[in-house]
Amino acid sequence: MLELAKNLTNTDMRIDILTVLPEMFDSPLNCSILKRAQNKGLVEFHVHNLRDYTTNKHRKVDDYPFGGEAGMVMQVEPIDRCITALKAEREYDEVIFTTPDGEVLDQPMANSMSMLNNLIILCGHYKGVDYRVREHLITKEISIGDYVLTGGELPAIIISDAIVRLIPGAIGDEQSALSDSFQDNLLAPPVYTRPAEYNGWKVPDILLSGHEARIADWRQEQALERTRRLRPDLLEK
Repeated sequence: MLELAKNLTNTDMRIDILTVLPEMFDSPLNCSILKRAQNKGLVEFHVHNLRDYTTNKHRKVDDYPFGGEAGMVMQVEPIDRCITALKAEREYDEVIFTTPDGEVLDQPMANSMSMLNNLIILCGHYKGVDYRVREHLITKEISIGDYVLTGGELPAIIISDAIVRLIPGAIGDEQSALSDSFQDNLLAPPVYTRPAEYNGWKVPDILLSGHEARIADWRQEQALERTRRLRPDLLEK
């Protein structure tokens, strides 16, 4: 964790989000930590409506798939036009596509991406995107789990939150982020606050002892026990 804390020195991140549903980002990007990070100048979000990059009068971004499969497919042209326009203004560290068959988002991935500067996140929709987008424009494909959503907007919000909260200054206590679940491949230990007793339910005595070393040992033991019981797969890492 200490090594990670030293490396988390990135500021002034920019995240460009490409979507056909820009209104889905109005509330999530303007609440809590994401809003605070923007107010502090730690991150900029720019949401782009892919319909603005179409050339047809109906502003369509999708069409029927070749081969007759069911569903609609996002076209390559508006996506390419948008990404090309953005890349003409600055360099990007990653062009991310949210997709169920991508690499599953985890804490080490979020840690790594929090140190980058400029990111593009393309939100999939409909049946998916023309595969040429993935072959020629995308540098990283990310999934948030083995299930299918209506679109990539919710995954884009989750990815953004997982990254931005790690930028120094986004959270008041930076060490708090470094002690979250999945840092060091362990689940977080139990936490308690006042009152020390409620309805006969007591906080463990060790946490009230004031003995920092013993408390640290207890937390480590609890983290190991919870991980072994609930997510033994993490211990294999």
